[in-house]
Amino acid sequence: MAVRAIRLFGDPVLRAVCDPIVTIDDGVRALVQDLVDSVELPGRAGVAAPQIGVGLRAFSYNIDGDIGYVLNPVLVEVRGEPEPVGEGCLSVPGLWHDALRYPWARVEGIDLDGEPLVLEGDGLLAQALQHETDHLDGKLFLSRLDPATRKIAMREVRESSWF
Repeated sequence: MAVRAIRLFGDPVLRAVCDPIVTIDDGVRALVQDLVDSVELPGRAGVAAPQIGVGLRAFSYNIDGDIGYVLNPVLVEVRGEPEPVGEGCLSVPGLWHDALRYPWARVEGIDLDGEPLVLEGDGLLAQALQHETDHLDGKLFLSRLDPATRKIAMREVRESSWF
């Protein structure tokens, strides 16, 4: 299908809670293809539907060359103590700050056939599962920053060429 343009901080779609996918039709299949095409570009670990302007619960991931997607994902379990992890976001280009993330995460959802799908793991996968699920709940990684760092990040956003 197509690599879609990424919506940037300030776009209202990024702050809205996404609707669940009720019917898997050609539109949802096209959305998944666009999400996969959009995450295949170098340097991308995940793309959530709202980042390409769609308010539905779906995201794609690209972790160490393992590319996939999940529909209606729910973060059902995290393990360990939250720790600061370097993080950026395609919707907030050029920023990189430590966000608090759990070291292990599990997401449950469905695939295009409506069959159950489970993604779980640690490291970058755990971080991506939490980050992308946050997008579907209308949250950006900026909300995971401590107050002093968030203040710095918001100044960086205001001073950026894209804002």
